[in-house]
Amino acid sequence: MATVGKNILDNLTTGMYSDSKVIYREYIQNACDQIDLAIREGILSADEGYVDIYIDSKKRYISIKDNATGIKTTDFIEDVGDIANSNKEIGKNKGFRGIGRLCGLAYCKTLKFSTSYLGESAKSIMTCDAQKMRAMLIENQKYTLDEIWDAIITYSTEPEAKEEHYFEVEMFDINKENTDLLNDVKVRDYLSFVVPVPYKNTFILRSQIYNHAKSINYTIDEYCVRVNGLPIFKEYTTKLKEQSGASLKNYDEISRLEFKDFRDASGNLIAWMWVGLSRFEKQIPIINHMRGLRIRSANIQLGNDDALQPLFKENRGNYYFVGEVFAVSSKLIPNSQRDYFNENETRVLFEDLLREYFYDVLHKLYYEANRVKNDYKRQEEYLSKVAEYQKKETEQGFVNEEERQRLQFDIDKAKKTAEDARKRLDKFDTNDSTSPLSIVRKNIAQKYEADKLKKQAETTTVTLDDNDKKKSFVTSGMSKLSRSERKLVGKILSIITDIAPKDIAEQIIDKIKEEMEELVSDGFSKNKMQILTLLTRLRQVCIDPKIIFDNF
Repeated sequence: MATVGKNILDNLTTGMYSDSKVIYREYIQNACDQIDLAIREGILSADEGYVDIYIDSKKRYISIKDNATGIKTTDFIEDVGDIANSNKEIGKNKGFRGIGRLCGLAYCKTLKFSTSYLGESAKSIMTCDAQKMRAMLIENQKYTLDEIWDAIITYSTEPEAKEEHYFEVEMFDINKENTDLLNDVKVRDYLSFVVPVPYKNTFILRSQIYNHAKSINYTIDEYCVRVNGLPIFKEYTTKLKEQSGASLKNYDEISRLEFKDFRDASGNLIAWMWVGLSRFEKQIPIINHMRGLRIRSANIQLGNDDALQPLFKENRGNYYFVGEVFAVSSKLIPNSQRDYFNENETRVLFEDLLREYFYDVLHKLYYEANRVKNDYKRQEEYLSKVAEYQKKETEQGFVNEEERQRLQFDIDKAKKTAEDARKRLDKFDTNDSTSPLSIVRKNIAQKYEADKLKKQAETTTVTLDDNDKKKSFVTSGMSKLSRSERKLVGKILSIITDIAPKDIAEQIIDKIKEEMEELVSDGFSKNKMQILTLLTRLRQVCIDPKIIFDNF
């Protein structure tokens, strides 16, 4: 027979996963399979199974223990000691390759498996010298797989109470480079979207997911998983957050879920999904850990939040959404890294069906949402420009006639743009009020108070008055200045308006008005050189007076 060399162990341990936290997923999925078996055999009722994870960062120790069937003493060496020789079934069990339990060998000095079967008075133990294995793998010497296995594995038994039934994985002396495994906060965050646990009860839309699953006769596998005594839940919420200074604030909200079933030509269910409908204000920021559409097989996540990104018309499309795609077909087989499916005809069909839905529905949702928001914003911009004009007319004054005419021109242009936007919004077919796009448009309309905004934009007008006596300018209130002095100040204000950003220019002009009042009261009109004092003050608002002189 051909010799199986030592490198196969390297591939199945240190080379298998890019993220060390994957070991939790591997051991939990094995535990869940045994919990299912324990329920079928009557050892546990449907809600009695659990997986307890204990992390002791000071001792650099991890324990993962379930209360499922355990393994009989007569089967222990074959079931636990064999490599890639699992008796699990593809398409039925969550794990089936018989290699997942090896993953812990890469991250600790000692890996230990302990188990007891209900009714037996013995505990079976397999201890693996992981540190020795890794040393042998890098030695400049050939070893066979059997030689390494025999060198690092020891078996033993201990007495145990007959009523006990469990399987426990223990990892001693976690490697320094794998300290993340001991961070229980990071572990909880990871597990909350990866392993098969219930939705958090504050996710008020979760009942819709369960109802849809029931309607298509699909059972969502869920288990009790705890980390240091605290249960893990899928951390979905209806609130979408963004960073605002040092804190977070809500910027959008998932108002409804949309469901889609994917079937083959014979009507057989291949997969199904739920996706959250929001206003699609923008790509969901990374601080929302739930962002992205995720693939789930047996309710265990495959890959990361970007696994389905290649199926979108644009890469950015995936992160406008929150949702899950549940693989149903037994022919959708997770690959050994569990980051996607093996290549076959069913996977090609799966991708074709999803790609069509992502292109025809999801892409249009965020694209159209953006267009609708822009149409409402154009009406707001028109009203804002009118308000700006009216404030200058009644309170602040215009810098000069050119500014007044420019603002009037901007208003006319904004009005035309706003009218075109209203026409586009009015053309939308609202007959199907239950379609995803209709729901999204309704959400956006509520935010912008569409009816009120439309009425206000339609009735707001500005009349251009050519009567010089009624025109209001900033220098009009500087009656103690001579005509030439007012002209000089007006020139300065005009230059500031041209060279400074709008908000800064307004601050500068307000400051100049204050300064002028002081200078006038001190007899500014009798000493024109004090205009230099005014220019010097501009340095306080980051304007170089030289720019003013250069523009005269």
